[in-house]
Amino acid sequence: MAKANKRQALGRGLSALLDDSEKSAASKEEIIGNVVELPLDKIEINPFQPRTNFNEESIEDLAKSIQTLGVIQPITVRKIENDNFQLVSGERRLRAAKSVGLQTIPSFIRIADDQESLEMALVENIQREDLDPIEIALSYQRLIDEIELTQEELSERVGKKRSTITNYIRLLRLDPIIQTGMRDGFISMGHGRALITVEERSKQLSIYEQILAKGLSVRATEKLVKTDASTPTKKTPASNPYVEGKIDFYKNIFGEKVRIQLNSSGGGQIVVPFSSKKEFKALTKRLQSDS
Repeated sequence: MAKANKRQALGRGLSALLDDSEKSAASKEEIIGNVVELPLDKIEINPFQPRTNFNEESIEDLAKSIQTLGVIQPITVRKIENDNFQLVSGERRLRAAKSVGLQTIPSFIRIADDQESLEMALVENIQREDLDPIEIALSYQRLIDEIELTQEELSERVGKKRSTITNYIRLLRLDPIIQTGMRDGFISMGHGRALITVEERSKQLSIYEQILAKGLSVRATEKLVKTDASTPTKKTPASNPYVEGKIDFYKNIFGEKVRIQLNSSGGGQIVVPFSSKKEFKALTKRLQSDS
């Protein structure tokens, strides 16, 4: 009974605002800006949710708290068509509520278009304390690419120094295997920042493997990176005639970052790095226009 009273205190039931056919369309708009008890089956998951990893143990702990105290902090949703709603923030609370069999959940309802919903979800996500560095970096990059913010504007939106944002975004230059290792907690952001200074992905992976095998600290990793940088790189024997003079040709197509890497047998690869989804789309568009 106590929990029911708590939920009643948080907001009116949806039926009180929507189910009465005699209510006008204007009265239905009363739900906007209010906290309402919404049926869980009326709430869709946010397709813009930047978070991909949910710790099941933490959701179980939250579920136990909800069983005892109810949902203390309302989730945030936006109204969509057919009297349905889409989650903006609070997916952990929603999952936990479902897991303990709740039928409704207190929800703050607001108006937001797709872009605003994405921005709210990303900014709310960034403020959490339990995010891994790659999740934060991806959220920053999405705000820059999809909301079209500069790093300066982003700095103001999320209340972080521009240098902090830059340091996170640079982590996306790491090999995907290393990014996954960071997300899984095998290495820290400090390890990642040391590895960023190593341009070649193969060398990054080699040092990453040493970190895992030897349990290297951040300081030891930084020292290893410096040692590796001071070691002369073996240069490929004289370049093949069919490659000489062609780098400018490829730069005109792919940009200044393109590299041609040769091996001793005369083969090799053309490497076209990109640092963001926006840059990848630009490269693709350039290729399509040239074809």
